[in-house]
Amino acid sequence: MLLMTKAHHSNIDEDLDYRKHTDNFGKGPKGHSPWTGVSQFLQTSQKIIQFASGKEPQPGDTIIYVAGAFDLFHIGHVDFLEKVHQLAERPYIIAGLHFDQEVNRYKGKNYPIMNIHERTLSVLACRYVSEVVIGAPYAVTADLLDHFKVTLVCHGMTEVVPDKDGSDPYEEPKRRGIFQLVDSGSNLTTDLIVQRIIKNRLEFEARNQKKEAKELAVLEAMKRLEEEKH
Repeated sequence: MLLMTKAHHSNIDEDLDYRKHTDNFGKGPKGHSPWTGVSQFLQTSQKIIQFASGKEPQPGDTIIYVAGAFDLFHIGHVDFLEKVHQLAERPYIIAGLHFDQEVNRYKGKNYPIMNIHERTLSVLACRYVSEVVIGAPYAVTADLLDHFKVTLVCHGMTEVVPDKDGSDPYEEPKRRGIFQLVDSGSNLTTDLIVQRIIKNRLEFEARNQKKEAKELAVLEAMKRLEEEKH
């Protein structure tokens, strides 16, 4: 987010400059503390199982499909999903998450900030979501709707960017008469969060460097105590 690079996206090799810059966010002038720094996210199947609801759709459930980036999963997303959840008596919400490269195509800059694995766990952790499609197609196709037996497709009030060929990604659900716009009532967006954080970048770096300097001092004191014992 702070670097405005794309090296954090899945399927993109991390370059040395990216690694060097991320290291610098928590690095003080005297070296590295073992406690403060930038961590790298590692996805496992067990993590997905722990976050997943494990619920199957039941007869009588209204299967609702929503799709998007769900980047930096925030209260705006939760408000939207809550409103979608209220559309049916027994909702079963399936969230389609687009791959990083697809999100970058329609969002530009260095979006998404969180890669597909991180976004998956964020959305799975939401109480209103029953299932997540990892790497969902940008266009909501007839195959997808038929496969999941979708009865309603919802989208927020944000702009819908056309597909690569210029077509409307919601053309099929609109043709079937099952498309609905839902107003979350929230004006918070991922863009706003990024703007706030970049504004506080220097404060963030200074805080981390000060914190790391203190930790290094503690580490040195611990080493001296160990040496004195021997």
